[in-house]
Amino acid sequence: MERRAFIRNSAVLLAAAGLPGVLRSAEESPLIYLSPLKSDGNLSRCQAEVWFVQDGQDMCVVTATDAWRAQAVTQGLTQTQVWVGDVGAWGSGGEYKSLPSLAAQGGFVKDPLEHVRILALFGTKYPDEWGTWGPRFKGGLADGSRVMLRYRRA
Repeated sequence: MERRAFIRNSAVLLAAAGLPGVLRSAEESPLIYLSPLKSDGNLSRCQAEVWFVQDGQDMCVVTATDAWRAQAVTQGLTQTQVWVGDVGAWGSGGEYKSLPSLAAQGGFVKDPLEHVRILALFGTKYPDEWGTWGPRFKGGLADGSRVMLRYRRA
């Protein structure tokens, strides 16, 4: 087995072993940090903190259609590393990389009924901000300027 494949597979096994801790962290955290994996298995330079909701063991986000998160999935780069916690805005220091993490598979949520259900979860999780962001998320999903992504443990 090649070194890079060994490291990637080991990371997946460690992430799976730590899944209960990651899910517990997700219940309390307002943010996750995402980075799609490039075709060579390395982390992308595209990394950021985002709002999310937990839907079972999955994590869902709403983002602009032209955001790198959505573009990565569109281009078939669905393997994603997810860190759970809140260390503030993403920065070049990489503090978020010390947070619990898991390997995930990203995909689009296209069903409008699922949009309604998951947006309600966002409203419950972010009640103070939802008066402003709820209509933006809902309107953006309706007009195509936003997409909903689901990250499922790989």
